[in-house]
Amino acid sequence: MLDLLVSPLFQIVALGLAGIVVWHLQGRSRPTARLLVQIAFFAAMTAILFANGISPLKFEPLREGGAMLIAAKTLWWVHLAWASIGFVRIYIVLDGKPREARVLQDLIIAAVYLAVTLSVLAFVFDFAIGTLLATSGVLAIILGLALQSTLNDLFSGLALTLGRPYTIGDWIILADGTEGRVAESTWRSTHILTPANNVAVLPNSFLAKIGLTNVNRPDESHLLVLPLRVKAVHPPSFVVEKMRQAMIGANNITHDPAPAVALKGIDAFAMDIELQFRVRHPSDRIPARNELIDLVYRQCMETGISLALPAASSVFIENIHTDHSLPDPLRELLQDNPIFADLEQDELHKLEVSARLRRYRPGDTFFEGADSASGLLIVRSGAVSVLSDGKEVLRLAPGAIFGQIDGVPLATKYQALTVLEAYEIDGPTLASLFKDHPEIQNNVTRHLSGLTGNGLATGSSREEHVSILRTVRGLLGK
Repeated sequence: MLDLLVSPLFQIVALGLAGIVVWHLQGRSRPTARLLVQIAFFAAMTAILFANGISPLKFEPLREGGAMLIAAKTLWWVHLAWASIGFVRIYIVLDGKPREARVLQDLIIAAVYLAVTLSVLAFVFDFAIGTLLATSGVLAIILGLALQSTLNDLFSGLALTLGRPYTIGDWIILADGTEGRVAESTWRSTHILTPANNVAVLPNSFLAKIGLTNVNRPDESHLLVLPLRVKAVHPPSFVVEKMRQAMIGANNITHDPAPAVALKGIDAFAMDIELQFRVRHPSDRIPARNELIDLVYRQCMETGISLALPAASSVFIENIHTDHSLPDPLRELLQDNPIFADLEQDELHKLEVSARLRRYRPGDTFFEGADSASGLLIVRSGAVSVLSDGKEVLRLAPGAIFGQIDGVPLATKYQALTVLEAYEIDGPTLASLFKDHPEIQNNVTRHLSGLTGNGLATGSSREEHVSILRTVRGLLGK
């Protein structure tokens, strides 16, 4: 028994097994302590081996106690592998790129395990590694041909991981039109959550070949273009300015940088223009485009700009340069607004007669001060900024209604962003209308409450709503 305890091979095996136990007791949360344990036990095992003339780097014929020799050498190679892996896990780090660092670590660890496995076969069991490698090479060729598609996806996934054209959560647009947010990325495929709320699974080899646009870089805002073709009955500078004014009133686009109008071409019948604007997020594209189309339509109706047929259309055009008589704008503005949509024609006529068309310059403010007269303004052309505590909360475009009523916080005011034309309906005219249509009174109250509350018509505080309603009723003498 004593001879067994003093045997170097037994000591190596005992150290190896003890090192494994201590290594597990350290836990994953203490990688540095694990590495020190691995190095200490590996150094002790190495010292015993070489002190007794046992080399783990060459095969020794088995003799009595051969099983103990195999166990000792195998444990030595295992501890060498674990010490190397512990070093890799701690010190192979790419600053700011944890995913790439983990991939690199996994590749190095796989190489360490492969090298240790071949070393054990060669130096412990005396396998002919050359023959094994030659045989495995033939097998690798056969497997490579059979798994060509899978391996292509695998290495493409590695290239995409290291190149980082996108990360989880990015919104990407592929050259074939597929778009969505990256939900998951594996070694073989990438999962994209599309706007239709479906998951598109794309092989990594496909993504590595096709061009893609990452909308999230440098941020999610990106440029959109709305093409237009208008009849050449106005100077181009006039059309550019009116389209610019229409875009200034949009709320679903960004205004820094400012939207632009680009002239693309002109012929005898029409001019081609592009409205270039940016949105904050991909989800804003449809609302922004819808809003701009509505604003452009309103602006064209108010300014006499006519849309033209596509250049490919062949039609007979007569009197293209004759003057266009504009429709009565106030009546159409009132009819298009849900608040006044149910009024009879004679009631609309009364409002038209009493309303006055006002013109303002950029920077002019409305309803400043507690003594401002009550009334409503309906934007005919131009854009208005709604300011609360000095910050812009909303932009108003043609057709929008705003006004001042006692009780509205003084921090809220309206400012013209462009040359502005607006119809003014005074308090007495509104009072007469509200007597016959109390539902319009409630709708106006809710509308103004939404504008002055938070700019998004999502509801104001109960106290402000009650104060505004009390003031409107005061106009009626109630």
